[in-house]
Amino acid sequence: MKVGFVSIVGRPNAGKSTLINQIIGSKVAIVSDKAHTTRNNIQGIYNDYESQIIFIDTPGVHKPVQTLGKYMNKQVYYSLEDADVILFMVDVTEKIGKGDKFILEKLKEVKIPVFLILNKVDKIKKELLFPMIEEYNKLFNFKEIIPISALKNDNIKDLINTIKKYLKEGNKYYPDEYYTDKSINFMISELVREKVLRLTNEEVPHAVTCLVEDYQDNGLSVHINVLIIVEREGIKKILVGHNGSMIKQIGTQARSEIEDLIGKKVYLELFVKVINNWRDKEKYLIEFGFKEENEN
Repeated sequence: MKVGFVSIVGRPNAGKSTLINQIIGSKVAIVSDKAHTTRNNIQGIYNDYESQIIFIDTPGVHKPVQTLGKYMNKQVYYSLEDADVILFMVDVTEKIGKGDKFILEKLKEVKIPVFLILNKVDKIKKELLFPMIEEYNKLFNFKEIIPISALKNDNIKDLINTIKKYLKEGNKYYPDEYYTDKSINFMISELVREKVLRLTNEEVPHAVTCLVEDYQDNGLSVHINVLIIVEREGIKKILVGHNGSMIKQIGTQARSEIEDLIGKKVYLELFVKVINNWRDKEKYLIEFGFKEENEN
């Protein structure tokens, strides 16, 4: 049995979350067009008859401006320590940037096989792909180079089979029925946050946080209260909307996916709270799963 851990790293919006959801066949990581949607290292567990591969979806590496950004970068670096394979994922519709070069410099410090994963190849002409590969090859000595389309599931089986060649024999880390290491509360809060980001577009910053405060399973149905934490009163007004129109829309879309997730009727209530004091906010973030140091 081939087993191992695979970290997926890259700039924001390279398609890391889309790839891991495609591989696992379930929604493990939320997806939006807004940069830095993924904040934590999220494990998606792939099983077949000959292997178990734990894929780690990491936040996009970027130059951090706020404490949250520094935390997100730390999450990526932690994921590299125990990985057996690293997938360096790039969006081929974007030129090689400072962010890509920054990540590759970090990867030179590790002694782990690194694959170059060229995502969204369905969106460019094939003749444009080869010069890009040559440019990346000048920056790093990749063990494998694999073009894919995560969204269209192109070449994903090839990627998995190639990964298996670099894994060791061993026992499974998780039972076959597991497809993620995250709790149900975490996944619910992330689904709500995804709808917030998608429906508000650029109006609401990615720093918004969601937290399941109450989860009551009555057998046939589940009552869930989710707190949405924002930093300014103006953001709260946007999320609530005129006569509660926006918060209702967020709740309706989130509830549908939460019902699919848990397989029961869901009664979902959303509350928006303004917390602009770091110490008060830290209390919620720690409970939410952050282990960020309080920095001055």
